[in-house]
Amino acid sequence: MINEIIYRGDHHYTLRTVSVNDALPLAEYFASLSEETKRRFQPHPLTAESAAEIARFPLGTAIRTILLDGAKVIGYFILETAMSPHEAGRFAAYGIELVSGKDVLFAPSILDNYQNKGLASEVMLVLIDFLKREKFQSLVLMGGTQETNSRAIAFYEKFGFVKFGGYHTEMFNHDMRLIL
Repeated sequence: MINEIIYRGDHHYTLRTVSVNDALPLAEYFASLSEETKRRFQPHPLTAESAAEIARFPLGTAIRTILLDGAKVIGYFILETAMSPHEAGRFAAYGIELVSGKDVLFAPSILDNYQNKGLASEVMLVLIDFLKREKFQSLVLMGGTQETNSRAIAFYEKFGFVKFGGYHTEMFNHDMRLIL
């Protein structure tokens, strides 16, 4: 379980694991995402139904956390501990074996008007520290990062993520991994 206070100046935010009471705030968060953010963040449908399902079953193979400004969800971060065959297969082609329970798939998002304020960096520090304490070996970007998302690529590289190649969908996606 994650439950941390993040301070930025004289304001504080709460980063915590999703609970059964978070369906409505999470649905509101999904609805508030810009179309650009939705195109870049699609680990599952970004719907009220999906939010209800996530809140109804907060435990499982994924550690889902939310960043709150008061009661408002402003960020959503997935740490999936079950390795997907799609991700594992791509990394196997690079000579890297990803293992469920040792390697974690990561899907982060934050509301557009909260981006570029240092909050995501603070969240990354908390999540990386948590994963190291829990003895995970690496953090892999779920689905990679779109080549056109240069801000995200620079952000991940700042924390030590390394590009390992990539794949094409409607655009090129860089596979990126951080050794913990």
